[in-house]
Amino acid sequence: MSMMTDMMQSMSKSDMAMDMDMTAMQECMEACSAAAMAATMCSDADLGDGMARCSSMCANMADVATTMMRMMMRPMGMDMSAMKAMMGACMAMGEACAAECRSHSEMAEHCRICMMACEAMVASCSKMMASMA
Repeated sequence: MSMMTDMMQSMSKSDMAMDMDMTAMQECMEACSAAAMAATMCSDADLGDGMARCSSMCANMADVATTMMRMMMRPMGMDMSAMKAMMGACMAMGEACAAECRSHSEMAEHCRICMMACEAMVASCSKMMASMA
């Protein structure tokens, strides 16, 4: 069991959070964290490569993924409609960032890694979204 799982189980939860799949939530938080790290690093690497659009997309991805993860870490303040809207935005940003990085993935390894992290995050968010229905 991870430290995050232990922490989530020890916290008070709202009624909404108690109905959620905590395993899916844990996976989603980890995927958001990985995507945020990869996107931050990709954004930084892109600065010297003349890829301003990719750099900006990655910076936005890192911000959205971090915000999504932080929302999930606050079970007492969860609101289903806000959580679903944010999850949808996170998935949309993940898809957009993955598409942008895919276009550079053959020439830039950091873009390939970021693309894969974004795709994994979108899949994990999709699984989490399904558990919220």
